[in-house]
Amino acid sequence: MTFIVNGEEQAVQANTLAELLEALEYVGDWLATAVNGELVHREDRPHYALKPRDRIEILSPMQGG
Repeated sequence: MTFIVNGEEQAVQANTLAELLEALEYVGDWLATAVNGELVHREDRPHYALKPRDRIEILSPMQGG
């Protein structure tokens, strides 16, 4: 399927948000995710079904000061 991930179109074989994160090699409990502007909690990702052209934002904390 094709998704918009962090503003860029990407073709990824994934049916759920958890599968998408794995396919894109995002790991860690510290990630924040949203689909079409709606926050998706970590425990909901394995069951959150994606649709073609969903807009997914994947945020990770930044370091620095």
